[in-house]
Amino acid sequence: MRKIIVEAEVSVDGAMGGENEDFWKQVFPYHSPDVTAYLNDLLFTPDALLMGQKTYEFFATVWPTREGTDADRINSMPKYVASRTLKAPLRWNATLLKGDVVEAIKKLKQEPGKDLLQYGVGKLTHTMLQQGLVDELRLLVFPFTFGEGPRIFEGMGINTLKLLDTKAFSSGAVAHHYQPQEQA
Repeated sequence: MRKIIVEAEVSVDGAMGGENEDFWKQVFPYHSPDVTAYLNDLLFTPDALLMGQKTYEFFATVWPTREGTDADRINSMPKYVASRTLKAPLRWNATLLKGDVVEAIKKLKQEPGKDLLQYGVGKLTHTMLQQGLVDELRLLVFPFTFGEGPRIFEGMGINTLKLLDTKAFSSGAVAHHYQPQEQA
């Protein structure tokens, strides 16, 4: 069965960047060669991306303009998008998940292939965590506080996580690798 891996890059205070350029200006200096290698390894683990509407809309405008190995990989991968308002057909090698999103994701997990990767955390992640569909959560924490903007698990209630691994990088960033636990 395919796994769903959720990856998010956050500041120490849990802020996520989304489309906030000021956040990413703080993050990029911490993308040392070992952080870049970590992210590239993660990118080449799955064979498809899973996205909510906001991530899809943002990525579909940014990534097609980029060049390089990571851009080639992201641009060529199939993407599955959860949205209540987008209409098919989607662009950028993307497929709209129709009907019950939870059932559609369960079906994707049963299909042959490599894992599915979701970048960022939002409503789709919340739904998948509630339904026990997330297999791994990988948080890349950067050593600065941002002090504003959305927080990674804001409004998501309690989610118990089992720590699988940590990795410190030369830039001071730390990767935390978790497995969500069943809620009692």
